[in-house]
Amino acid sequence: MINNYLFLENSMARPRQLWLRKRQPSHHLLILLVGVLFSAGDCREFPCKPPHFNAFPFCNASLQVADRARSLVSLLKLPEKIKLLSNNASAVPRLGLPAYEWWSESLHGIAGNGPGVRFDGVITAVTVFPQVIVTAASFNRTLWRALARAIAVEARAMYNVGQAGLTFWAPNINIFRDPRWGRGQETPGEDPMVASLYAFDYVSAFQSQIGWNWESSLSGSRRRRRALKESGGEQGLMMLSACCKHHTAYDLEKWSNFTRYTFDAKVSEQDMEDTYQPPFRACIEEGGASCLMCSYNQINGVPSCARGDLLRKIKEDWGFHGYVTSDCDAVAIIFENQKYASSPEDAVADVLKAGMDINCGTYLLRHTELAVKLRKVKEMEIDLALFNLYSVLLRLRFFDGDPAKQPYGELGPGDVCTKDHRELALEAARQGLVLLKNEGGFLPLIRSNVTSIALIGPAGNRTEVLGGGYSGIPCDPKTLLGGLRDYLPNTSFASGCVNTSCVAADGLDEAVRVASVAEVVVVVAGLNLTEETEDHDRVSLLLPGKQEDLIHAVASVSKKPLILVLMGGGPLDVSFAKEDSRIAGIIWIGYPGEVGGQVLAEVLFGDFNPGSRLPMTWYPESFTAVPMNDMSMRPDPSRDYPGRTYRFYSGVSVYEYGYGLSYSTYSYKFLSAPSKIKLEGSLSEAFMDGEPPCEYLHIDKITSCENLAFTVKIAVVNNGDMDGSHAMLLYSRSATSVPGFPKKQLVGFDRVFTTAHGTTTVEVTVDPCKHMSTADEQGRRILMQGAHHLMLGDEEHVVLVCS
Repeated sequence: MINNYLFLENSMARPRQLWLRKRQPSHHLLILLVGVLFSAGDCREFPCKPPHFNAFPFCNASLQVADRARSLVSLLKLPEKIKLLSNNASAVPRLGLPAYEWWSESLHGIAGNGPGVRFDGVITAVTVFPQVIVTAASFNRTLWRALARAIAVEARAMYNVGQAGLTFWAPNINIFRDPRWGRGQETPGEDPMVASLYAFDYVSAFQSQIGWNWESSLSGSRRRRRALKESGGEQGLMMLSACCKHHTAYDLEKWSNFTRYTFDAKVSEQDMEDTYQPPFRACIEEGGASCLMCSYNQINGVPSCARGDLLRKIKEDWGFHGYVTSDCDAVAIIFENQKYASSPEDAVADVLKAGMDINCGTYLLRHTELAVKLRKVKEMEIDLALFNLYSVLLRLRFFDGDPAKQPYGELGPGDVCTKDHRELALEAARQGLVLLKNEGGFLPLIRSNVTSIALIGPAGNRTEVLGGGYSGIPCDPKTLLGGLRDYLPNTSFASGCVNTSCVAADGLDEAVRVASVAEVVVVVAGLNLTEETEDHDRVSLLLPGKQEDLIHAVASVSKKPLILVLMGGGPLDVSFAKEDSRIAGIIWIGYPGEVGGQVLAEVLFGDFNPGSRLPMTWYPESFTAVPMNDMSMRPDPSRDYPGRTYRFYSGVSVYEYGYGLSYSTYSYKFLSAPSKIKLEGSLSEAFMDGEPPCEYLHIDKITSCENLAFTVKIAVVNNGDMDGSHAMLLYSRSATSVPGFPKKQLVGFDRVFTTAHGTTTVEVTVDPCKHMSTADEQGRRILMQGAHHLMLGDEEHVVLVCS
């Protein structure tokens, strides 16, 4: 099995072919400063097109980006400016500016959810990689960066042939707070540290070649300085633009009487600081994201897109240099649904003054002019928004002439759906699959000993269910049935139900008949986009419809204990299967992407050794009594509130965060780690509710934070007969118990390859100020003094933190 799979860009040396879009019928244009007639007969659309439109100062690539952006904005008239405030920015013919669509999608491959991506040209399909929650389960940062790089190559290729833009609205880095959330599948899971590192890896690798070689241990400011130096001074040139979404505390679609369009998320300063904000801070401050999307919901009574205090903090404290887009129609709802603004013009004024730059939708197009006339909006506020927008396009070389003659201009159809990308998709699906149960070592199957297999379940013979939300058109999808038949032609199939909702098990009798004559039975159950998706949350954590009845019926006739395969991104209460001896194995494959069929067959027959971990807690059905609109992370016994995520949840789990089995067993030993960390700074007052009182330091008062990171050296022993890579998770907990503080929290992880009966030595870097700290009730980051326990499997190491 390949460990720390790297994507090699050797395909970039192949010849390319460009497909050129046609302009609209030509017409005469009045050219500012040029005074000539322009015919739009040339079919390629790009600004600064010679011979007539390359003389403007904003076309001069030798000037600084800021100077070019200011020059462009100064040449625009107010009606033209307003028409540029939408995701579908209008053309400005007199300046030679073509229309531009800001909205393209690239969550786990290029997707057609936004109008910027089209599959109607020479590129008709793209590589559909596993859904984000699946790749998060790999806990492999090298893999995350490789995926982002591969997606970027296909994205740039599609831009070059006129089928996508340069600005992509991904990744989704919201915390998977509630197991019912329909979009949890799009995220890296429930842990803020994991989400933060995923955000950094995706954005830095997607936006630019620069991010590919950054050392993760570097501070954000050092990364930015290196980035600027390597990318040409202050310009910060990029391959593509990525967007951190959805800012912030957004994780409810439609549940009970609440919808994402009107939901007011009541969030404490404590939860905001140590749960909701860290991924966005890392995405911007360290990853250098060039876009931020503000969400639909309100945050403590104020719409996200109107939270000027938060947006100013992002720009001033986090060093954000990019544009802020609304989620689609998020400006309209401020007046029409939330009734926060008293008029459409007030809604426009609220968001522009707060720092939003572009509206996905038409609200600014329709109401900004009157807002200016009413003096609710100043033209200089529009100018600032346009400066931010076009600074990003300038960094993308959008104004540097013919795209084919620019860096990455050689990418084209030959770089999409490549063999390398399919191999990467395979490796991502292998490293994301989680083995949850393997009773008596039933798996892997020995191919020579298996004469027939029955595959049961409606998802078994469908490709459209493999990708999950925000999936593009796949290159060469393989069903789960097709994958099994490649290994064992004598594989029969019965759906059992018409679809995943399984309202009626109309095919139950046929499923029982097929299962009763097979040697091995595999049942595919779980979720798809009818159960969990954007604008739709679940109300139950149980298997949908009659799926459990189908499993019991099949198990009752199966010659051997069956294997249960679970699809979907959200947690499921499968306690019945966990305890049922008739079910020997449980495998979670999530949404494995277009190669899912091949990967399932591989793991069943032992072609690779599973070693992933769940990136989210699997709660019991009783958790659905907890109101989904309660944003509190901490438990509150006074109201029987159990808290959320592994850091705070006080209830019983079906499967805990980080759970995952392998065909091998692994053990660990701490080889070296510090026994004491000396802090330099001002000691804060003690917590008086501790026994004894607990002393702590505010992070911003610790002068030695930049030098406190330490290395933990660990021996990983594979006690099994198979080589394998697995996710190694390092946790920390404070020996001092303070109400509201995490029970434990992740401080480091790695994907480790170890040969059978072999030992691998790995090193994990821990940043105490960032990863061993938490937030107090005022939202101030603090680090407790005293003993901290580093935990790895059954091993512990104590580090004393003192001033």
